[in-house]
Amino acid sequence: MAGGWTRDGAIEDQIEDTVADGVGAARSRLPSGQSATYCDECGEPIPEKRRAALPGVRTCIACQSARDAKVSHSAFNRRGSKDSQLR
Repeated sequence: MAGGWTRDGAIEDQIEDTVADGVGAARSRLPSGQSATYCDECGEPIPEKRRAALPGVRTCIACQSARDAKVSHSAFNRRGSKDSQLR
C-alpha cells in the first residue's frame, strides 16, 4: 500500500536500503590484514586463537567489548517528515 505520491513498495525499499547501509557500515569496520600481537589500547597480549579467528584484529576482547558497548546511530534520514529531520 502506497500513500501520497509514493509508489507501491517504496516503504519496503527504504527499510531494505537502511538495513543494507547498516550491514555495509558494519562490514567496513571489520579488521583486515595483519593482526596485532598486543592490544593497541591496553597493551595486553591478544590470544592466538582470537588472531586466527579474526584476521586483522587490533584489540583484546575486553577493549573490543568496551568499544562495542558504545551506541552509534545511522546518519541517514530516509523519512521525509520534518519531525524526523529535527532530531
